[in-house]
Amino acid sequence: MTTDQLLALSVFAAVSSGTPGPNNLMILTSGVNFGMKRSIPHLMGITLGFCFMIFCVGMGLQTMFTVFPQLETVLRYGGTAYLLWLAWKIANSEPPSSTTGEGKTAKPMGFWAATAFQWVNPKAWFMAISAITTYASTTGGGSNLAQVLLVVLIFGLINLPLVACWGWFGSAMRQFLQDPKRLKLFNWTMAILLVASLYPILYPIVQPMFQG
Repeated sequence: MTTDQLLALSVFAAVSSGTPGPNNLMILTSGVNFGMKRSIPHLMGITLGFCFMIFCVGMGLQTMFTVFPQLETVLRYGGTAYLLWLAWKIANSEPPSSTTGEGKTAKPMGFWAATAFQWVNPKAWFMAISAITTYASTTGGGSNLAQVLLVVLIFGLINLPLVACWGWFGSAMRQFLQDPKRLKLFNWTMAILLVASLYPILYPIVQPMFQG
């Protein structure tokens, strides 16, 4: 990979990792509700889970969508349903000091849950497939292991601090959002934005409904 390609990959990693999306909105919400320290497992799950996804895509996982085209439909509807459920949970989440109906204290998303979430995150799929097809594909159509590992490394080094910034920003807002009404408004806003981030996958579903 040339210097220009490395620079282009780094810019792509920075832009795609730092712009709003399900992961960043959720870690921002976690920082507000639980603080940065308690959100670290969530943060690590995002970056390591996404890097593992890039590696799997680079090793040929994306070819499964050609062999089994139904997988795209399953991911589209399954991911949408799960993200809508997460938005509902965020909108109706209680302050961390309170307890749920089962008497359990509210807690942030853990490492494994955040890792698994990458597989139903439409933005993560777009980023992984775009990164591999653009920066790790050979002229024969395959992917070189060394190039795939380099893409994984670049994304890991850039994704972690940029996603962490969203969590730190959320943590910095905690004092302002101590008021339960403000916190509730914030959580509802984040839930709405999370639903709005589904536009790229919801549009093809609802578009036929508005066509004559």
